[in-house]
Amino acid sequence: MSIRALWIITHEKGEHVSVRFSRRFPTVEYRAKSLAGSSYQAVPEDSAVLQLLLTELGLADPGKPYVAQRDDCLNQRRTPALELHVDSSAKGILWPVLVISRGPLILACLPLVEAGEPRPPLSSLLSVSQGLTLLEGLQSFLGGSEIKTDGDGLAPRLALMPSVLQQVCPLGTPLDVPQARAPSTAGVPAAAGSPRQPAWRTGQHRGRPAVNVALTETVRCMQYGDPSKQDLWDVYGTVTCKCDVEGVLPNVTVTLTLPPNGSPLQDILAHPCVTSLDSSILNASSVDDGDGSAFSGPYKFPFCPPLEPFKLCSYTSQVPVPPILGSYQLKQQQEVNHLRVSVNLKLHESVKNTFEYCEARLPFFNRVQMSTVDVKVSSGHLDVNKEKNLLVWVLGQKFPKSREVTMEGGIRFSGQLPGPVDPLCTDLTAYLKLYFKVPDLTLSGCSVDQHSVQVYSCAKPKIVTCRELQSKEYFIWNSTGPAPVSSGQMIL
Repeated sequence: MSIRALWIITHEKGEHVSVRFSRRFPTVEYRAKSLAGSSYQAVPEDSAVLQLLLTELGLADPGKPYVAQRDDCLNQRRTPALELHVDSSAKGILWPVLVISRGPLILACLPLVEAGEPRPPLSSLLSVSQGLTLLEGLQSFLGGSEIKTDGDGLAPRLALMPSVLQQVCPLGTPLDVPQARAPSTAGVPAAAGSPRQPAWRTGQHRGRPAVNVALTETVRCMQYGDPSKQDLWDVYGTVTCKCDVEGVLPNVTVTLTLPPNGSPLQDILAHPCVTSLDSSILNASSVDDGDGSAFSGPYKFPFCPPLEPFKLCSYTSQVPVPPILGSYQLKQQQEVNHLRVSVNLKLHESVKNTFEYCEARLPFFNRVQMSTVDVKVSSGHLDVNKEKNLLVWVLGQKFPKSREVTMEGGIRFSGQLPGPVDPLCTDLTAYLKLYFKVPDLTLSGCSVDQHSVQVYSCAKPKIVTCRELQSKEYFIWNSTGPAPVSSGQMIL
């Protein structure tokens, strides 16, 4: 796996954009030209790449709500792997351009893809996972999302980039990730015969040993309440670790397990510190035609941990139903500014009825302020925000024994001030958005038993594990009005 080109870009909320560093690798580009043949597309100048990236990321032309090159329905945007159209011809395409945008920093690289047409699935390309790992490492080396582009922290690290790339990516081939900070033992010569410190472990821990492993699954959902529209949902999980263990090269093994009826894990990506993985773990893909359920665990991850908290791995899982099923009906009454609202939410029987928090938010766009809210709820309580354009239904920490709650009533709009504007949510195009977190639960059934965590170190550490389910972009659309519909699976 090799990199054809790399860019580091800074901006301030879409303004004062500039390419602060770029690097091309001629030997890799020669290979790309030989492999592509007549369909070869050269990498354009930095200024052209910058403009194409800004357009794809929505940072160019902020005053235009629609840009055909970016927003046309024919363009299937799959972040963080973008497709840049250099010209109008079918050959003038750069793919996959990997992009990480956090804070004022935009890092991008163009990996070498040796396979031709048709394009292989992204999950099957080693160059994609290694390219993203390289960008994540460079982003941490440059100071993360908190760094100020005009401060003293960025320029010195940018000056070190040529020598850093010589070490971690010689001749365009990623071998390692740069150290996020200077080693604490800098200037002290290493003892003869001592083991080599890996790049992701920048010192040694001193103090009480402890290992903390947190498993978080996130569910996204689009429900329509309409037989003609297909409901969509997906689940992805991350395992985050903080390992305070002594030794130059301590060894830790974390094992993920599934119940007999659990959904197999797919699209697994692991941190560079993981020393070995079973090939069957990496082969399970949600976009592959093969059977991803062939391997159902246990999933073992042996690694030499960094000192700071890090994401050990991520995965996706296909679950049969979303955790909360709902219907939302918003109807226009005879009066122009009078709406009738009806909501029904039902907690699935497989989900534990214990929430850290759970609430539903009903925003109203392109209308004046609410003047009268005559709405009753069967559980929890209802709040109206001070701008009078949002209903917040606080469901609390439990559904009732029936696992079902309802909201019924009418709303009148006759305020003096206009509410927020949304070009999509006009007339009866409206949605309800759910926010919730459930402790000690995952939809896939995946868990980390603290007794399965193995630590090979001179002192026995305290081991703490936890898991939780949280929502993100969990929409229930009004079934009595038009709603946006995706033609494919939800994209991570």
